[in-house]
Amino acid sequence: MRIATWNVNSVNARLPTVLAWLEAAAPDVVCFQEIKTVDEKFPREPFESLGYNVEVHGQKSYNGVALLSKFPVSEVRRGLPGEDLLTEGAEDQARYIEALIEAPRPVRVGGLYLPNGNPIGTEKFDFKLRWMARLNAHARSLLAQEEAFTLCGDYNVIPTPDDAKNPSAWVTDALFQPESRAAFRALRGLGLYEAGELGNQPPGTYTFWDYQAGAWQRDHGIRIDFHLLSPQAADRFVGVETHRDARDMDKPSDHVPVVVELAD
Repeated sequence: MRIATWNVNSVNARLPTVLAWLEAAAPDVVCFQEIKTVDEKFPREPFESLGYNVEVHGQKSYNGVALLSKFPVSEVRRGLPGEDLLTEGAEDQARYIEALIEAPRPVRVGGLYLPNGNPIGTEKFDFKLRWMARLNAHARSLLAQEEAFTLCGDYNVIPTPDDAKNPSAWVTDALFQPESRAAFRALRGLGLYEAGELGNQPPGTYTFWDYQAGAWQRDHGIRIDFHLLSPQAADRFVGVETHRDARDMDKPSDHVPVVVELAD
């Protein structure tokens, strides 16, 4: 089973690009972030014509996540447990979707778009850390079920200096703050396995390049899109691919897909 995560940065604005990549790469399951549309305006038909079942947790103009699967899905969850405790209005931020993929060997997939948190020293950064705490709590509950799962998506965290071409450019950014990085380490410390490490991906395997200042042309990238696997999923790990070539497609997203393969 091949499971992809991709921040598409507006699914309607980049629909031809997204469809072209899907046709070429043919993942079994896909998690999109930043679809930037309400459920009713998500372009379901083109994806269904490629054989995908479509689940959407959308939001007008901002955020929004979707999960596509060539297998039947069940136990669909939209939003993290306890999101109403984060802050007033947090329930309106569509950032998490989860489903059980009913393949011959089932796997649970959670797709997430973690808050950016900028600027630091504001409620936005506090919200980021509270959201990460809720994700940590949910991960603990999933681990207790002792099943194969991945929590994949745009984590908006640069975990280490090796995950940035120019770490000094990010020292005042919420993505590279000690608190953000500590929260990511705490999540992994629960017993989750990062697919890039399992696959021995080298430093410089970036997943995001800003549209500004020639970041793509200069390879000033960062790695912020991840699959975190449960031990049961890690036991089935076959490989991981970061589709860097997608950043060079027509009208690209500023992120590229990351695809993990699990044994059937």
